[in-house]
Amino acid sequence: MAKDAAPERWDVLGLGQAMVDFSGVVDEAFLERVGIEKGTRKLIKHEERGRVLRAMDGRNYKAAAGGSLSNTLVALARLGSQSITGPGLNVAMAGSVGSDPLGGFFRAKLQRANVDFLSRPVKDGTTGTVIVLTTPDAQRTMLAYQGTSSTVDYDPCLAGAVSKTNILVVEGYLFELPYTIKTLIQACEDARRHGALVAVTASDVSCVERFYDNFWEVIGNYADILFANSNEARAFCNLSSTDSPISAARYLSHFVPLVSVTDGVRGSYIGVKGEAIYVPPSPCVPVDTCGAGDAYASGILYGILRGHSDLKSMGLLASRVAAVVVGQQGTRLRVQDAGRLVESFAFYLESSGVGSDHVSSL
Repeated sequence: MAKDAAPERWDVLGLGQAMVDFSGVVDEAFLERVGIEKGTRKLIKHEERGRVLRAMDGRNYKAAAGGSLSNTLVALARLGSQSITGPGLNVAMAGSVGSDPLGGFFRAKLQRANVDFLSRPVKDGTTGTVIVLTTPDAQRTMLAYQGTSSTVDYDPCLAGAVSKTNILVVEGYLFELPYTIKTLIQACEDARRHGALVAVTASDVSCVERFYDNFWEVIGNYADILFANSNEARAFCNLSSTDSPISAARYLSHFVPLVSVTDGVRGSYIGVKGEAIYVPPSPCVPVDTCGAGDAYASGILYGILRGHSDLKSMGLLASRVAAVVVGQQGTRLRVQDAGRLVESFAFYLESSGVGSDHVSSL
């Protein structure tokens, strides 16, 4: 149930794109037929979106309020709603959404998940969509249509929300939107001035490569936390694909106090002060890899907000959250799974005690 009134302070405010996902399972022959390279993410126009959706007629696919950042925020709200951990977390999102039916659908779905969407709809704007095509080997191919509401202005509503949040999360996909870098810098400056931590998600390696300088302007000057996968982390460091992600985590941690680098089935790394801690993967049978990194980020944010300073423990929780999402169809952490994860995490902390690796630099 959504909150009746805005809290005095948000635990997390996410700034990102509002997207509606159309997701379905297809075979590789389908991808070849519509001319899409497997495992990639591509920006498309309205006409191509219609062409692919028409090709999917007769197949099972579903619409959901999606987008990378909203996946993280919903998972965080569900982890934070468990009574065993204390008061629920106040989670909100701001960004661009159209005044069309898809925009209304997105806002309603987030509210039901206890994530408040703070931005007003763009008049006559169309909401962005992402077509997520998953093949039987659990690999996903993404086609993103940004819509005509894809601008984020630093209006008084957003400025007010930024001034009363504990963590501001900036979604990397926003760097693709025109004229948005000024909004991102202003939001980060205000967040830091009001004592908030700033987290940045890399989102996609193509974003990093195309907007490299803009990314570094933000992460180099404002970021306290950086979320990236191994390819994105290497792109930030200008490393080759043969370089180890642990090298990227160590390098980036000289510029950002806490760096999270995921490496798929090989596990993940948490970099702090030039060192990196390895976190082994949690076992699972992969069904759909889409949303794995989003889920991992929610576990790290949850650990920080609950005051857990042991890095290895936070990484293990994040790995478990990601494994649960990878082992299901769909990108959202379910409420019942969130409850089980929080209980197991609390038990683990009680039985193992606090380790020696701490979030002392944030």
